Amino acid sequence: MTALDVFALIVLIVLVVTGLAIWAVLGAYPGKIARARNHPQAESIAVCGWWGAITMGLLMPLAFIWAYSNPDYSLRGNPKGEVKADS
Repeated sequence: MTALDVFALIVLIVLVVTGLAIWAVLGAYPGKIARARNHPQAESIAVCGWWGAITMGLLMPLAFIWAYSNPDYSLRGNPKGEVKADS
């Protein structure tokens, strides 16, 4: 093994470790966001984030949208239970 082979092996190992670290951070991020926002379904969002990481991103957009959603408000922005009359 030459010095260039050793250098290439080190670069390859660093790239693999970096890729795994990024994968782990992205898998955990939706759950962290949901917990920070006190989302009532934070644990489910965390599971969805990990499944999104396992399935190579298929569920990841759903997990991020779900983490940023606010279940206490309707789609119109009114708190649930409060009916606002349109003028």
